[in-house]
Amino acid sequence: MLSSNAFLLIITLLILSTLLEPLADKLRVPFSIVLVLTGYIGSEIIIGVFDVDTGIRWDNFKTIIFYVILPILIFQSAIEINLKTLLRNFVPILIMAIPLMILSTIVTALGLYKGIDHATGFPWIAALITGALLSATDPASVISLLKKANAPERLRILLEGESLFNDATAIVLFSILISIATHSQETTSWTMLLIRFSEVFLGGLLTGIVIGFVAFLIIKLLDNQQSFVIISILSAYSCFILAEDVLHFSGVIAVLACGLTLGAVSVGQFSETSFANQLWSLLAKIAESLIFILAGITITLSMFVDQWLAILIGIAAVIFARIVIIFGTFPFLSLLPGIQPVLLNHQTILVWGGVRGTVTLALALSLPLTLDYWYTIQSIAYGVVIFTLFTQTMTMPILLRKIKS
Repeated sequence: MLSSNAFLLIITLLILSTLLEPLADKLRVPFSIVLVLTGYIGSEIIIGVFDVDTGIRWDNFKTIIFYVILPILIFQSAIEINLKTLLRNFVPILIMAIPLMILSTIVTALGLYKGIDHATGFPWIAALITGALLSATDPASVISLLKKANAPERLRILLEGESLFNDATAIVLFSILISIATHSQETTSWTMLLIRFSEVFLGGLLTGIVIGFVAFLIIKLLDNQQSFVIISILSAYSCFILAEDVLHFSGVIAVLACGLTLGAVSVGQFSETSFANQLWSLLAKIAESLIFILAGITITLSMFVDQWLAILIGIAAVIFARIVIIFGTFPFLSLLPGIQPVLLNHQTILVWGGVRGTVTLALALSLPLTLDYWYTIQSIAYGVVIFTLFTQTMTMPILLRKIKS
């Protein structure tokens, strides 16, 4: 468990970063950057100047991230998304989030494996794990920019829907690959890997739908706002634990399915002005802030000194994979019946809007220390996230202006 020093440090940094949020808005700097810098500078001062042990230990992270933070982030994204617009664009979103996400993982992994070229220190399984966690997109900051620029709603829903589903897919794939790497699961072929992926995915999906409907029936029976909020929180965590630990399916997919189901059947309960929506938005903001602050606390300069080449290869591999899956497949997607074509300038925004953030950092923080290459993977993840936040997010307004002109 985290020590009292760790809790005190995190609470202090959360308060400090909240005080700095108006300044970030004024300077038009993504708040996530402020959180990372606050975590890094704050921990450096605590350790370097005051010589105080922060009490933060790596072996705490996996439980906190998987059982506390990820259910909040996934459930909140699921209940907040516009279901009507999502369903109208469901086919391209689903293709982007599952087959193209897996393709992105493989392309990124190939780039990393060939680029690093150290089969002993960075084997193929390490490249696949890195490719999986780097394939999870987090376009929240980009979507806010698109809203300010009055970009088409379809463009926003494509990015938002892709992120919602591919985050879940990335986490499932990451978990399976970690099980293989740590020898807790024996998978001897790609066929077995695909079968296991299908089992945990579909099992989690069914579990989440069932829990979502049960939660709805209980909410309808109790019929008051407080009960609605409490049941929604309990359903998110109960379906995660039931799927993950009891049935051995994907807890994340279960939470996603539960959130979508509850959001669909509870019409109006999760509207933007409702208490439930505001509470879940607040919980999600706290969870996201914790991830970025923890990333800042755990960042070291030695990462960028020792692993600079691996980080650069990771950045190049991620951008190349994004170009491949968008420009290489969208012209063919538009040939499918009933699929509205995506304009070339919109494809450009989708490429540059594939920012990495919360989920990538969360998975990087949850890496088992028993893996010899965990530090390399984490360094690459941090480098890619920082690059996408500082470069892609900060330059998106320029790209939007050029495309409009």
